[in-house]
Amino acid sequence: MNISLDLGQGGTAVQLLLLLTVLSLAPAILVLMTSFTRIVVVLSFVRNALGTQQLPPTQVIIGLSLFLTFFVMMPTFSEVNANALQPYMKNEITKEQALGKAEQPLRTFMFKQTREKDLALFVNLSKIVKPKTYSDIPTYVLIPAFVISELKTAFQMGFAIFIPFVIIDMIVSSTLMSMGMMMLPPMMISLPFKILLFVLVDGWSLVVQSLVASFK
Repeated sequence: MNISLDLGQGGTAVQLLLLLTVLSLAPAILVLMTSFTRIVVVLSFVRNALGTQQLPPTQVIIGLSLFLTFFVMMPTFSEVNANALQPYMKNEITKEQALGKAEQPLRTFMFKQTREKDLALFVNLSKIVKPKTYSDIPTYVLIPAFVISELKTAFQMGFAIFIPFVIIDMIVSSTLMSMGMMMLPPMMISLPFKILLFVLVDGWSLVVQSLVASFK
């Protein structure tokens, strides 16, 4: 039995290899060039602040982060589809033009969320010619600057989320010590109160609203 794959003429084999490479990098593109990083880190902070161990499960947090990412990025994805994907599928533009048009909306989104200090850091590390405009900054310089900006923002939001739960832990711990109940783990008492507080203030709604609003 012989199995063969007809790749045609010209650069079809190279094109197939490039396509497979892009597909293999798709998860990294989704994670590092969109709002996913900030969302998943903040939701993880919420779970750790509550102290509920593996509740919600990691799969739920990642799934919610993905859907929130699509929600936040939909205007950008729609622009990519209208300006790059659809014209390319209609053979109105070349692959190179399509990639350039698809890259531009993502760059605009990342520039909007990236701090100038982080951009300056990677511009200096890359030792490129000092850019005069944002268009002069290469994408390989922009992406890491965007990622560390997202991490900083996520940790700032996570810190704000932790404060009320830490206060509850301190109050419960001090109360137990004053009552002489030092052998009783404070977590057993504070956990129900933290869950009750989170439910009463509609915590998930507030967290999601704050996350989406942070990208405006």
